[in-house]
Amino acid sequence: MIRPHGQGTKKTGTGPSNAGILSPFFFAAAAAVLVLSAAAGAAEAPALELVKTISLKGKAGNLDHLALDVKGGRLFVANSPMSSLDVIDLKGGRLLKRLPGQRGIQGIAYADDLDRVYVGLGTGGFCNVFDGKSYRLLKTIKFKDDADNVRYHPRTHRVYVAHAEKALGVIDARTFKKLADIELPGDPESFQLEMGRPRLYLNTPTGSQVAVIDTDKNEVVQTYALKLAEANFPLALDEANHRLLIGCRKKPMLVVMDSESGKEVASVEIPGDTDDLYFDAKHKRVYVSCGEGFLAVLRQTDADHYELVEKVPTAKNARTCAFDADSGRIYLAVPRQEGKDGPEIRIYQVRR
Repeated sequence: MIRPHGQGTKKTGTGPSNAGILSPFFFAAAAAVLVLSAAAGAAEAPALELVKTISLKGKAGNLDHLALDVKGGRLFVANSPMSSLDVIDLKGGRLLKRLPGQRGIQGIAYADDLDRVYVGLGTGGFCNVFDGKSYRLLKTIKFKDDADNVRYHPRTHRVYVAHAEKALGVIDARTFKKLADIELPGDPESFQLEMGRPRLYLNTPTGSQVAVIDTDKNEVVQTYALKLAEANFPLALDEANHRLLIGCRKKPMLVVMDSESGKEVASVEIPGDTDDLYFDAKHKRVYVSCGEGFLAVLRQTDADHYELVEKVPTAKNARTCAFDADSGRIYLAVPRQEGKDGPEIRIYQVRR
């Protein structure tokens, strides 16, 4: 206990008493305590806050990927158990439209400038294209089989569709013409496009590697081998720092790779069964949705150093999500849980 100067001692001399006057050391110590308390409180504040839950009716089973229409306030959900493309009104918090007949629906891409939705179907290898206003089916493009992840590049107006057998289809988003079918070194999973140059990075869990594709030449120009972990499914890109952020299921970890050399520069253990991850350049974080029942939050201290700072409990098999960097919101797809009428979309706000 800090005691006032002179307290408990006998007064001497004839000067004024200083009993009850606090010394400068008291104020310094008290200020230090307040600073430490504030720091501790800030450290305990959650990185993510659940701000809204949108309930949907539907069957049990895992939901697949999502896509955002930020301007229109819509979320597109691959509702695999219902074989439907679900359109969610985010402002109203309700199901706006359900497009049936999408058997094996997996990947979704939304072209904001064209107001079109591109949907990959695992059954049959089709890519269906819908008008974003009327939801009318505009075109069906056939690939060999198992159309999965879909991405749109606004600069080139091209749509990329990962599919079997070991291929990446390239479509002109405006004319629907099939431009190429790039042969891959393994079965494809998640992939990401650079915005600054013609480069695409694609996970191939078979062989535990990343394929580097020149999107001008439409060919694989290099492959990077993973050594720290296997079963590399989701992938995100920190383009400014030339880093690939790779979610692996065996061992469950985030592997960070130099996109120029293929060198693994960092790894952090994460919960199991991941299928989506995003890099938040503004807050220097990585968000990983894991089917084990967590949203993992990792902090990037610099391009080569990362740490797990939080595991937000979610639900079993909630392993796909979408992230809006501008609003700092994460949209998590939660399959129907026991006692519920259907699946949910849980919306988390990024804090701090």
